[in-house]
Amino acid sequence: MQTGIKRQVNKSTFFHGSLFINMLALAFLALSSAANAATALTADRLIDGRSATLINNAVVLVEGERIIAIGDRSIIPPGTEIIDLGDSTLLPGLINAHEHPLMFADDYQATHLTASSAYKGLMALAGMQRLLLAGWTGVRVMGDADLYYAIQDLRRVIDAGVFIGPRITGAAHYISITGGGGDINFLSPEQAVRPDGLIVDGPEEIRKAVRNEIKYGSDWIKLLVTGAFQSVGDNPRNVAFSPEELKAAVEEANRQGVPVAAHAHATEGIKQAVEAGVRSIEHGTYLDDEVIKMMAKRGTYLIPTVYMGDYYAVGDKLRAQDKNDSYMTHGRGEFLAAIGRAHKAGVKVVVGLDLGAGAVDPSIYVREMAMFVEAGISPMDAIQAGTRVAAEMLGWGERLGTIEPGMLADIIAVPGNPLKDMSELERVSMVMIGGKLIKRPGQCSSVAGLLTIPCDK
Repeated sequence: MQTGIKRQVNKSTFFHGSLFINMLALAFLALSSAANAATALTADRLIDGRSATLINNAVVLVEGERIIAIGDRSIIPPGTEIIDLGDSTLLPGLINAHEHPLMFADDYQATHLTASSAYKGLMALAGMQRLLLAGWTGVRVMGDADLYYAIQDLRRVIDAGVFIGPRITGAAHYISITGGGGDINFLSPEQAVRPDGLIVDGPEEIRKAVRNEIKYGSDWIKLLVTGAFQSVGDNPRNVAFSPEELKAAVEEANRQGVPVAAHAHATEGIKQAVEAGVRSIEHGTYLDDEVIKMMAKRGTYLIPTVYMGDYYAVGDKLRAQDKNDSYMTHGRGEFLAAIGRAHKAGVKVVVGLDLGAGAVDPSIYVREMAMFVEAGISPMDAIQAGTRVAAEMLGWGERLGTIEPGMLADIIAVPGNPLKDMSELERVSMVMIGGKLIKRPGQCSSVAGLLTIPCDK
């Protein structure tokens, strides 16, 4: 009798266990089907990142993480979820090619001294999520206010799907000479304070610094080739690294397949960096026509970060405020003209802000594109500078930067027509990254804690 009861119990357990497994399998299939179900985005206008003109009354069909078709409403399969954006413009997710997410305050030379790497990493997570909600689906970090590698850890947890955030690439630190823009030059020699830049002198120290950056996850190398505008005790018109040091840095990085970005304001510094083979020039304030020709010939990208000067023109936010004020008075017009000439000559100009995501309203980041227009670049080319051209510079061009079949579905929407009014880019109403809908029209909920976020009104 006991044996019979045991057999009945085992059969019942087996039956219910099998039923449970089947239900799980069905649920998994349903979830998989839902995850891969197509979504149709419809809008009055589409900027695909490649064409020179708008596409009217466009439908973008997304399945899983990729774009599978573009056309009119006839391509929408029955049962597809349709997100009708009406009088809006669809465009590729924006890419900010020069950012400092760990800088949660304006004084970049001292911010790293006031908080732990963990605190800055958490602040950066919130800041990057705010950027994502403002339409920035890709970010290149150009050295950050940290002694360690918090930004590489942030990239790891976003890539692993632990948190939602933009795609991240970049350098953990900037590499500087002693007394250069990455050093701390406003304290007495008795103070033993560590700068957030890697301070190196001579080719061998540079090679070791490059190796350490790559060892801990940097997939770009950032060199401070000249002095800076926001640092105390150095001059942006002065060249920091020698040609031999630059050569060593680029050779070492290239040997490991890592591109180099050169912070360079001074004309001679830009020239030496281009000759050394860097992939991008950050800032380029004192460009001349000879350097422009060199950059166009070699395919060197320019990230002018021109809006930063305007942003810091109001108030007294910087430790070296006098440098920025002098630039605004004497250099701004010449720099805008040089950017326009560079673009016309064939230099590939890319959007980058050089601000801190934790300290700045993310909706204003698109003003960099508006300043490109002020420099004489067309609105369409300005938008492509923050989408396709930026993706190509980062090595992402085969999967990001355009709205085309087969590309990853990083797509945003803005009201109206940004080619007629660039300020429309400040009012992002929809954000999708990798096919995941992060923000819908009219939605004010946030993935970025309680910080103020951009919201479609």
